[in-house]
Amino acid sequence: MTDAGLESIHEVASHNQRGEAERINIVGEIPLTIKVDGRELVTLMTLGTHPEKLVLGYLRNQTLFANLEEIASVKVDWDREIAEVRTVAGSGVPGLERMKRTVTTGCGQGTILSCTLDKLYDHRLPPRKILQSDIYRTLAQVSRHNKAYRMAGSVHGCGLCRGGEVLLFIEDVGRHNAMDAIAGEMWLRGLQGGDKIFYTTGRLTSEIVMKAALMGIPALISRNGATHMGYELARDLGVTLIARAKSRHFVALNAENLVFDAVPEGRG
Repeated sequence: MTDAGLESIHEVASHNQRGEAERINIVGEIPLTIKVDGRELVTLMTLGTHPEKLVLGYLRNQTLFANLEEIASVKVDWDREIAEVRTVAGSGVPGLERMKRTVTTGCGQGTILSCTLDKLYDHRLPPRKILQSDIYRTLAQVSRHNKAYRMAGSVHGCGLCRGGEVLLFIEDVGRHNAMDAIAGEMWLRGLQGGDKIFYTTGRLTSEIVMKAALMGIPALISRNGATHMGYELARDLGVTLIARAKSRHFVALNAENLVFDAVPEGRG
């Protein structure tokens, strides 16, 4: 596997509102086309900081491969803007010829393939208690990890957390890319999701909920809101949603597994 991560921040010339010349930071964005055994699958617009993990996580969250051992290599070539995936079997992705090729930032619809939907309800999560105190600790920690956002904005950040500790944090152009890259890292390291909380700066949509379930993660936290479809799917899949989360404020949806173990503001 290559290690072809790019620098995420670029300094460019600009003028402020007073007409004064200044240098500012902006984030990168580059297309990366995934090929599996020579066949094009998708083109992702990405920051490019963790391309190999992004590719693996995309393949995992699309349920295109069940085991990491099925993949022989991932090689990223930025000169060609291609990630070449070679499988052990060498036979590519089953049914790829019937799939519509997609170009996406990983920000919105179109990132989940129909084959994923067919397998989704096999991933319903068992009940898992989520501590309110862990939510507060997580929110206190994640803001220390959003380096690209602090320098230039224009990115989403996602974090894999446990007990208030941020285990992994990745930023990318879109929240789906950041989530997929963490899924890829989990796959490489053999990390399970059952005792984890996932943080995202983006909306809690149906696709984000689907990916959490596929990754085995029982709780999602976002500073943003949730969609109704995301809410209904989370209820069906056993995922707790913590929306509009900032400081010590949040709105909990599907909160049967949430344990209110912290003293609310104004009491105690």
